[in-house]
Amino acid sequence: MMRDSENDDLAEKDYNPFMVNRGLSYFYDTIVHANEMNRLHELDNKLQYEFLLHGIRKRKRFSKWFKPTESDDFASVKEYYGYNNHKTLQALSILSEFEIKTIKSKLEKGGT
Repeated sequence: MMRDSENDDLAEKDYNPFMVNRGLSYFYDTIVHANEMNRLHELDNKLQYEFLLHGIRKRKRFSKWFKPTESDDFASVKEYYGYNNHKTLQALSILSEFEIKTIKSKLEKGGT
């Protein structure tokens, strides 16, 4: 099968090893390939691209990216103190349940 070298050059140029390996790690049939490329991260991007291009069978793969969820406590403490994420996590580790409830009650926005 002949490949269009111009399209391959563009795809190779846009190849981002971290994002590609992260995406491939969600599927049972490509996780070994992603792990191998993580293990051999020092290889040139062209070599990694060619390995994945020729080593993985064509197939439709759809998955949602994992995103961490924020709790209501986290959002309330962050808004109340104006902290960044790191400081908010530190504050949550030392605040009691009563203090968090007090913060939430002060942030309550009522209305008609």
